[in-house]
Amino acid sequence: MTTTNLQQGYIGTYTKGDSKGIYRFTLNSAEGRITDIQAVAALENPTYLSLSHDKKHLYSVVKDGPAGGLAAYSISEDGDLMPINRQLSEGSSPCHVSIDSNQQFVFSANYHKGTVESFLLNPEDGSIQPVASIMQHDGSGPDPRQEKPHVHYAGLTPDEKYLAAVDLGTDSLTTYEVATDGKLTKAHLLPLKAGSGPRHLTFHPNGILAYLMTEFSSEVIVLRYHPENGHFTEVQYISTLPEDFNENNQGSAIHISADGRFVYAGNRGHNSIAVFHVEETGELSFLEHTSTEGDWPRDFEIDPSGKYIVASNQESSNLVLFARDENTGKLTLLQSDITVPYPVCVKFLGN
Repeated sequence: MTTTNLQQGYIGTYTKGDSKGIYRFTLNSAEGRITDIQAVAALENPTYLSLSHDKKHLYSVVKDGPAGGLAAYSISEDGDLMPINRQLSEGSSPCHVSIDSNQQFVFSANYHKGTVESFLLNPEDGSIQPVASIMQHDGSGPDPRQEKPHVHYAGLTPDEKYLAAVDLGTDSLTTYEVATDGKLTKAHLLPLKAGSGPRHLTFHPNGILAYLMTEFSSEVIVLRYHPENGHFTEVQYISTLPEDFNENNQGSAIHISADGRFVYAGNRGHNSIAVFHVEETGELSFLEHTSTEGDWPRDFEIDPSGKYIVASNQESSNLVLFARDENTGKLTLLQSDITVPYPVCVKFLGN
């Protein structure tokens, strides 16, 4: 699936209703259509996925009875997934998984346990080795949903010296040094606005600016990363919602274009993607809201060409395809009738 006009992607889901697990799709960029939806891996609640840099392996969060953890798959030439192994522990499954560019480590964030975990990968076959480090967060926030730590994201900084962990439960961003054996050591904790519920993070291509989406306050926090010590500092808070919108909304995913000019943020409730322009200072200015043509947009992804965005509406069980204007950043609806049961995470094999 490497022809010019065909891009392959994967969808992680909640396995309720008709959902079987991980699904595959094909984006035909010449026609501007998504086709060939099919289940490629049967597992429980593979809600977040991560692809290795060489595109040979896929890692998924997984629930397995009373246990939860990570599952490793190899990716065949035609995009099928073949199971390698799992690393599980008692209790709830993680909500986020990420991998380093050299395919040495995989990291997970566990919302329910309030932990960050690191694992070494076997260079021979991509299998996940037993857990190398578990960092337990503590604390709480002012919102009733912040009764304890809820780590929602754990991903490496652009220089890959530190792991950045976003904690929705304690309104904080923690950085950890990552040792060659996978051990994590706390380097810094940045308190964020109380009750904001920070959720996901994306970095600017310059490796210095970062953009953090909040779930409760529906804001993007612009941050400056300091690679010399792994610290972050706050630059700006900007709402992802119209001023007159007063209904329930929960911020979801956040992504940035490859040229660093536009930031996109998902709104569950308002059911939209907010589009922002990145100014020379790194601060954001609002451009527009685009409807996701469905209910509860959990995630979205910019395709490798930068010309399309695919969004997943969890509660209406549909994917939506947008054309993306690379000059203005704005989105145009192309397709909204793509059925996938309870879709969550969207990943392109080419990204």
